[in-house]
Amino acid sequence: MQQPIVDYHRDEEGHWVAELACGHNQHVRHQPPWVERPWVTSESGRRSRLGLKLGCVKCDRGEPRDNPALP
Repeated sequence: MQQPIVDYHRDEEGHWVAELACGHNQHVRHQPPWVERPWVTSESGRRSRLGLKLGCVKCDRGEPRDNPALP
């Protein structure tokens, strides 16, 4: 299921994590050559992707929210 990015935070290892509107989290790493997401490396790049829809596997599997405080 496609869900928009509403915010970001870093995990305990310093990797960027997108917070999705559904209440799930998803890593958004830039690890060339496997994953090309140069936008994640700057604040302006991350901000420019707010609202971008990502496929949420956790929604597809019916998993509970990672962020239960979201509506």
